[in-house]
Amino acid sequence: MFEALKAPPPDKIIQLIGMYAADPRTEKLDLGVGVYKDPQGSTPIMRAVKAAEHRLWKEQETKTYLSVLGDKSFVTGMAGLILGDSVAPERIGGGQTPGGTGAVRQLAELVKRATPDATVWYSDPTWPNHPQILAHVGLAAKTYRYYDAEAGAVSFEAMCEDLKAAKAGDVVILHGCCHNPTGANLSLEQWQALTAQIGEQGLVPFVDLAYQGFGDGLEEDVAGLRHLAATLPEVMLAASCSKNFGLYRDRVGAAIVIGKDAEAAKVTEANIGALNRLNFSFPPDHGAKVVSLILHDAELRADWIAELEDMRLNMLTLRKGLAEALRREANSDRFDYIAVHRGMFTQLGGTLEKVAKLREEHGVYMVGTGRINIAGLPADGLDKLAKAIVAVGI
Repeated sequence: MFEALKAPPPDKIIQLIGMYAADPRTEKLDLGVGVYKDPQGSTPIMRAVKAAEHRLWKEQETKTYLSVLGDKSFVTGMAGLILGDSVAPERIGGGQTPGGTGAVRQLAELVKRATPDATVWYSDPTWPNHPQILAHVGLAAKTYRYYDAEAGAVSFEAMCEDLKAAKAGDVVILHGCCHNPTGANLSLEQWQALTAQIGEQGLVPFVDLAYQGFGDGLEEDVAGLRHLAATLPEVMLAASCSKNFGLYRDRVGAAIVIGKDAEAAKVTEANIGALNRLNFSFPPDHGAKVVSLILHDAELRADWIAELEDMRLNMLTLRKGLAEALRREANSDRFDYIAVHRGMFTQLGGTLEKVAKLREEHGVYMVGTGRINIAGLPADGLDKLAKAIVAVGI
């Protein structure tokens, strides 16, 4: 039986982690893995998370199963955080999932169950798991142009032009904010224009929201999404708590749907529950309960927001610092877009050979596409990094 299996292609980021760990150099730099790091280079547990976990440890009296939809207070809390009052509560359904990746997977399964002949459109470039999950589920997929590397900006006209080829009932994956891997975001005006086009063509938006609070702020990061949700009859939303709550290993996510009416939302939610039962039966409780405690407690929520804002501002400072260092070293403004983009990632570009040279000669590890983790930048080593980047010709 197993002799018929073929080794799967290696995951490039997992492979990069192994290469970095095996590198004996003390002055090496990991800019590949997408985790937040503080100025000391560690990924701390947030204060509010620690406090909520302590309360949970004292108060929780059972480890029995949740429902197949998980902790309902977590799902409603996340829906409120993301959507505010843009959508009537009775039109919102959803379920808890193991991380944002689990939410993407479950919603892809939902599309397959509801409209198996739909084509799913995703941005070029995008998070690698998007096309991989779609292919595994068996959905047809196409790309739309998104990023102009030369200009360091969203190719909005090209994006809209490509999406004109989508047919009614097709699904469009959008990054809610802090686009991965580019960091180039749609403006509110572009969200509004795109919403109109999606509505006119009868498309269904599928928003992947992994970085709320990492861009321009908790409310600002979802302004476009809220307009979309308030305007269109159906929306799918995959939400992650890995980054903004720092709950990476606890795998906390939510698959949220907006239906045309209360009955549609109820039926769609029931289907998410059925898919959960088939996939993992009952979702894990601990991390979701921690998030629920934070979102429903005024003091914990305020402390979480304050710490999240500190993280956001730290990344903005690093963005600006790297852009300035590269401007000095390259004597050019071609890297100025780094300061304009938002979120954890930015795209430096460069060939595979130049990225390899940067790793081999300077100990700087980043994804082969030239994507770097802004949160991994060394505040006191930006000039040195800029010299290395320019030296290899990126």
